[in-house]
This record gives sequence, structure tokens and C-alpha cells, in this order.
Amino acid sequence: MNAVLPMRALRLLVACAVAACTAAMAADGWPEAARPGAVVLLRHATAPGTGDPPGFRADDCATQRNLSEEGRAEARRLGVLFREKRIAVDEVLTSQWCRTRETARLAFGEKLPRDEPAFNSFLGQAPARREAQTAAARDLLARWRGPGALVVVTHQFNITALTGIGAASAQGVVVRAGPDGGLQVLGTIEP
Repeated sequence: MNAVLPMRALRLLVACAVAACTAAMAADGWPEAARPGAVVLLRHATAPGTGDPPGFRADDCATQRNLSEEGRAEARRLGVLFREKRIAVDEVLTSQWCRTRETARLAFGEKLPRDEPAFNSFLGQAPARREAQTAAARDLLARWRGPGALVVVTHQFNITALTGIGAASAQGVVVRAGPDGGLQVLGTIEP
């Protein structure tokens, strides 16, 4: 009997957490992205395939999955939407992968994006390295105060590790740092 009660409590806790995440995913994140100090975690635009090909090198775009024409159009559309919705973007960080850099450049222009290794893809990395990188990314995001939005163009695995939510190509998850340093999911944005 004693083991049953904690199991029921655990199931209830998990159900509540899933419901909260589902509600946040359904929420329109654009109004939240416009609020001072917002953080938008964007998955790079469409780059066909999964992971990176054998022989991948971060310093050579020819060895990587890159944006398709559809992905380039998505990235440009994101930039238009940020301007139409009057999202003040103060800073744009990207992973060091070409598909994230190109997404950021097409959406936000040449001058704004800056590489941040904490947002590099960690697909295939050892769990300890993934956890350390996610902690570094979370710390960086928790320090953001604005006044405008911080946009981070990164990878689906990174977004999921930070928020518990997957993101489709060119989709964003809007978050804000909580008082405990954790990230509160406020909604999603679509291209």
C-alpha cells in the first residue's frame, strides 16, 4: 500500500508536467517574444537529412547538412515575421554549424549573429558532455535581461535538452529564466 501512493503521486506529477508543456506548446509565443528580456530558441531552418554526414567538420560547410531552398525561404520568412510583429532583437547567437549561421544571417542580417559553442549540436556526444554543455547554455540564457529579445539559433536536441520540447525546422520556443535559474516555456512560434 505504501508503494502505491508514491507511484500514484508520481503519475499525477508527470501528467501535470506533460499538460503544462502541452499548454505552453499550444500557446502563441509571439506576444511573449515581444516582451523585454525574452529568449527565443529557434531550430535552424530546413536542412534535409538527420545529423551530419560522415567526415563532418564544423569549419567546412561542404561537409555538413546545409539549408535547402525551402530552408532559406523559411529563414527569410522568420525575419519578416520578427519585423512585422515588432520583436526587438538585441542579440542573436548561433551554434558553429553552417545551417544555424545561415538561418540567422538570412533572418536577422549579417551584423547581428554571433557564434556561441554552448549551442553547438551535441548529437552523438557522451552524456556527461551533453549535460555540461546544456548547463552552460542554461546559465547563459538565465543571465539574459534584454531589453529586447535574445534569439538563439540552434539544434532540435539542444532545444529539447533545455526545455523538454522538440522543435520542427524553423520553429521557436519562447522561454524566460525563472527565479531558480530554470527556463519557463512561454509558447512557440511558427515560421
